[in-house]
Amino acid sequence: MTRIPTPSDLDAAWFTKRLREAGHDDADVVGVARRQIGTGQIGTCYRYTLTLDRPDPAVPVSLVAKFPSDDELSRATGVQLRNYYREVQFYRLLANDLEISVPRCYYADIDGEGPEFVLVLEDMAPAEQGDQLAGCSPEVARAAVLELVGLQAPSWCREDLKSYDWLHASDVPVEAMAAMYAQLLAPFLERYAHALEPEEQAIIARVAESPDCPLFQPVGTPFCLEHVDYRLDNMLIDARQSPPTVSVVDWQSVRVGKPMNDVAYFLGAGLVPEVRRDVEEGIVREYHDRLTAAGVTDYDWKRCWQDYRRGSFAGFGVTVIASMIVQQTERGDAMFITMARRHARHALDLQAVEFLA
Repeated sequence: MTRIPTPSDLDAAWFTKRLREAGHDDADVVGVARRQIGTGQIGTCYRYTLTLDRPDPAVPVSLVAKFPSDDELSRATGVQLRNYYREVQFYRLLANDLEISVPRCYYADIDGEGPEFVLVLEDMAPAEQGDQLAGCSPEVARAAVLELVGLQAPSWCREDLKSYDWLHASDVPVEAMAAMYAQLLAPFLERYAHALEPEEQAIIARVAESPDCPLFQPVGTPFCLEHVDYRLDNMLIDARQSPPTVSVVDWQSVRVGKPMNDVAYFLGAGLVPEVRRDVEEGIVREYHDRLTAAGVTDYDWKRCWQDYRRGSFAGFGVTVIASMIVQQTERGDAMFITMARRHARHALDLQAVEFLA
């Protein structure tokens, strides 16, 4: 059994070794300060501030480390869904081949498939974590959606991705996902129905009755890497830049999936409906233009927009299922209510009900 470092194990000597392995041959860390950051449901993050023996602008003095949640239910979920294993493998095997902005990884280790694991990543400060509850501006939404081209174009229909078993939705077969959604729908509505409009409740419930719902359909072609939880809380945003810059974290659910799921999931949850309605088609058109310019030439606009409408259901599974299998918190409840309302309204606005049996 591999002993995985705990938060207190990451001391001056440990960081000195990591920095030297990363190419900073003369780095000598003499002091470390740690504080918890973030609002993750499955993992716990800390920022480590490093004191160097000799200041060197080329050597990072702040790094972020991610560990499993302290909550037993969340830890069990992370193992069952292979979240911990998947994220470590993403940074080990895939991140360097992509063009999407992600933090540099300085260390990645896991005991089997978890729950014990640790990731040490570049600190993207002064970029700040997005706020799923508040939503974002159209400018940030545009930047986030265009960033997806750097994930999708390099992985578009890559056959070698099939060799990674942890990238495939077969970990949770579509039939099992449909059954899980149906099973958890009643407790979900019992907890949150008071905050949902009747038509929002109705379409969320109708998904459970529809085997034809795009949420429960196999990936097919085209396929590419899909983040799955592509939302503001999983982004580090520097809004001082024009356009804003976005770096993407929390790769615990990455898989081979449908290109438009991440696009629709983000715009449906990240923009308030009255803003989204005015800007979404323009953002999706620019995304499609960038995807084409990046070499994806077999995916026309008509197919793209149709798949985007189908993708409006992508957030239903995360909202209904995840809310019931992680630790319940006050902020978590507010987040899941917000996401449920926005995703339901998104599907209604796009008249995506036609895709339900």
